[in-house]
Formats: sequence, C-alpha cells, structure tokens
Amino acid sequence: MKFSEFQYTRPDMGAVKADLCALTEALRTAPDYAAAKDVFLRSQTLEKQISTASNLVTIRHSINTRDPFYEAESTFFNTELPLLEEARQTWTAAMLESPFRAQFAKEYGDIVFLNAEIELRTFSPRIIPELQKENDLVQAYEKLLAGAAIPFEGKTYTIAQLAPFKQDPDDARRLAAWKAEGAWYKANQDELDRLYDELVRLRHTMGKKLGYDNYIPLGYDRMGRNCYDRNDVAAFRTAVQKYLVPVADAIFRARADRFGKQYPMSFADNAITFRSGEAKPIGTADEILQSAAAFFDALSPETGLFFHTMLDAELLDVLSTEGKRGGGYCTELLNYDVPFIFANFNGTRDDVETLVHEGGHAFAAWKNIRRIPIETIWPSMEGCEVHSMSMEFFSWPWAKLFFGKECEKFRYSHLAGALTFIPYGTMVDHFQHEVFAHPDWTPRQRHDCWKELLGIYMPWQKLDGDIPFYADGEGWQRQHHIYSFPFYYIDYCLAQTVALEFWAKAQTDFGGAWQQYLTYTSLGGSLTFTDLLKAAGLDSPFDEACLRAVCEQATQWLNAVDPACLV
Repeated sequence: MKFSEFQYTRPDMGAVKADLCALTEALRTAPDYAAAKDVFLRSQTLEKQISTASNLVTIRHSINTRDPFYEAESTFFNTELPLLEEARQTWTAAMLESPFRAQFAKEYGDIVFLNAEIELRTFSPRIIPELQKENDLVQAYEKLLAGAAIPFEGKTYTIAQLAPFKQDPDDARRLAAWKAEGAWYKANQDELDRLYDELVRLRHTMGKKLGYDNYIPLGYDRMGRNCYDRNDVAAFRTAVQKYLVPVADAIFRARADRFGKQYPMSFADNAITFRSGEAKPIGTADEILQSAAAFFDALSPETGLFFHTMLDAELLDVLSTEGKRGGGYCTELLNYDVPFIFANFNGTRDDVETLVHEGGHAFAAWKNIRRIPIETIWPSMEGCEVHSMSMEFFSWPWAKLFFGKECEKFRYSHLAGALTFIPYGTMVDHFQHEVFAHPDWTPRQRHDCWKELLGIYMPWQKLDGDIPFYADGEGWQRQHHIYSFPFYYIDYCLAQTVALEFWAKAQTDFGGAWQQYLTYTSLGGSLTFTDLLKAAGLDSPFDEACLRAVCEQATQWLNAVDPACLV
C-alpha cells in the first residue's frame, strides 16, 4: 500500500473524548490485571488512531501549505488536541493510581510511569486557551516562512531553493544571496518579532499558571527530560566553551588562511568550506534515493529491507516545491506500521545528509513501531537524535556512492560541520534560557542577547553590518525550533556528541561500533537517555571527558587530511 492510498477521515473528537473517559472508568474499576490490561490495550488502539490521523494531516499540510483542505484540518487539530488533553491527563492519573501499576511496570517497563509523572505536571485545563493559541502562532510562523518569495537574479525563490546560492563558490554571488535572504527577513521583521513576542509571553503565562517560576522548568518537563536537568545542561555548555569552541575556532582560522581573507570572516564567507565549492551529490533526486538504497543494502540486510520498504510505499517526499514547508523531519503512521520522511532537496550536500539523517530516525521507528506502549517507540528527543546523527557517520564508507571523487571533501566538511555545529546549537539553547528568564524583554533586547552570545560561541563570525539581518543579532529567527520547539535544540548537541563517539569508534572498529548502534537503537524508548547510553556501552555527553576525547580525535583526523582536498 502506497502513501497516497492512506485514508484520512477527520475523527469525531467528542466521541474520542467519550471513549477515553469510558476507558478511564473501566481501568479504575478493573477487577484484576487481565481486565486492566485489556482496557490499557484498547486505549493504545485509540491513541494510534488519533496519532495516525494527526500525522497524516501534518505530512500533507507540510507538503503543500496552500492546500485549503489540509490547512483546515491542521487548524482543527490545533484546536481540538488541547481539548483532548484533559481526558488524557485523567487517564494518565488513573494509570499512576492503578493498583496494578507494579504488574504494568513488570510487563511494559517503569519508564512510562516516570514519564507520566512528568507529563502530569505540564497540563491543566486552565492552559487550554494558551495551548490553542500557541499552535496557531507556530502555524503562522511556519506559513510565513513557507510562503517566502525571495527575489534573486531576476527570479523568485523559496528559502530552501535559495540555499544553494548561499554556498556558491563565487564570493559576490554568494554574498548577494545572503543579502537577498536577509532582506526578506528584514522586510518581515515586525511580524517575526510579534509572533515570537507573543509566544514567549504565552509560554511564560502557561508556566505561571502551572505553578512554575517561569517557562524554563515547564519547558524541560514538556521535553520529557527524565534523567538530567538544567544544571547538567549548563555544565555541558561550559564544556563546549572550554573544548569545542577552540577546535571550531581553529577550523575557521585555517579556512580564512586558505581563502586569503582576514579573520573573522563574514557570515557569507564562513558558509563555504572550499574555494572550489562544496561537494555536491551525484545525480537527480531519484538517483540520490537509489544511492541511499545501495548504502542501506550494504550496511546490513535489516537496513536494506527497511529502506526498500520506504521506497516501495512512497514514504519519502524530498523535492522542494512552492508552498512546501521548509526543513526536514521523520514521523510515524502507527496504523500502517511505517515511518515517513519529509525533506527539501536543493542540490547541495545537505540533500544527502538530510536523507541519511532522517533515514536514521526512520530506521529506529521501523525497528520499534510495534512496541507497546506506543510511548516507548521513541526515546526522548536527544535519544532520537543519536539515531539520526550517528547514521550520518555510518555512511562514510559509502560516501563515494553519493559524491564520487569528492567523497573525501564531503567527509572533511561533514566532520568539521559537526564540530562547528555544536557551539551554534549550544548557543541556541543558552539564548532560550536567557529569553525565558527575561520574558518581558523587548525584541531588541533579544536580538542584543543573541549578538552577545555570538561573540562567546561563534567568535569567527564578523559582525560588521555587511549582512544586516545576521550582523544585527537577528539570525536566530531563521531557527524553526526556537519558535516551534523551545529547548529542543540542545538535544541535537548532546546527540552530536554521542554521534562523534560512534564516529571515533568506527575509525578503528566499524563492525563493533555498528553493533553498539544496533543495541542502542533496538531499545527504542524503553530506557532513559543516559541508561540507553550505558546499555550500549557509550559515554555520557555530560561527562566532560567525553567531549574532550572526541575533540582530540577529531582534531587529529582533520589535521591529517590531504591539503589537496581543501582547495
């Protein structure tokens, strides 16, 4: 069955709520564990139906944000899902209070109860209006960016379509593309500021209504963080400044020397790794998909079967088209037992990285999609990102499939990109902590904060006004997660650190590293993030020694690269 044949019917949310309330009562009055388990499994079926319908809408609306039907359905779920949350919370409370909790935990694991206790703290009927408004504001932000029409060289481009020009080897053309993009954001500055200002104040209000001091602890709870807190994250940020910022700074200093430019360079000059241009994937979108199939076939029989299932059922949408939401993601369709990959190919190496990255997510979902409870299909967010970022590094031996004679060029830029990304991602997290600690800041104060943090985490960026949007400290408004998923971004940094662990191990023992990856992935969300790492024999990124070790090995690899590859 192909994705186009998957049926969507708007659920009767009144009936869904009534069913969930009836199941909650049946759970409370269950005479024994067998009866309670039967009720629990029926609740799982109900949740799978809602998840599948909601995710179908999300995917189809993402593919074409101008489709009036799926825009209306997206608005429907934005309004109705918060209204369902009260019934869900009542169900969760009944599970926590069940006299059969120990038997549930023995059969399905205790993590569902740990997560449920956190989840209960994140909702009250009093915040339903704020949840609905939050959904509307995020959708407005996504629609604004999806509708971008940026004039450049006599044509108009979406943000995704303009991206290749921002990596053009010609200095003047590349700078012009950066300025064109920045001009579009500047033209929409008032709306971008308004949307985020409303989101910050709205989220602060939710935190206060739920008894938190501000949004920060609520944000952590909404992210389901069950094994570390803001102090651990702050310590990680300190380690990034101590170990990684100097490594990344050295990468950009060497780049400025190769380019014959003064350090620090502009945002546009820092956007390219080589004067001769970035490594580009070989072939059309279809050919890249076929190269991915060859990679997954060679990696293992299991990954090969997974990816051919995706291709045969057309569970990938990768072309960048007008009206399509930007970015990339993987989600799941539980009633069909399959994941789905969404991307925006633009002719750059990002096409391959995104495909393999989302392929890592999708492979993990494919392995775990029949798990009960469905809450244990995925681990927490940082745990999920380990699946994807590590898969990128496991593709290295097959880089020639995608990049031909430029494969070493790709490997260098990929590793350098991982090392230089972590300071950026950590800065995103630091910025959000500052913003939500100061919910009354003006938009200008937020921009000034971002500009100050740039000097700490990304000293290689020249803030000279050459590209006003970026140099004025406003570039954070390009980062979808800041609007849509507050406090998510540090998950990428933690996961990237673990992915670099896999990369380091694979340099000397690829088979052993792959087996560790399979161990980690096969556990789904049955353990906390730190316990998943222990189970797979991996170090925690919260251990300072972990970041220090990967920085040392990565520096050695980068320094050993043939200079001929760096032109």
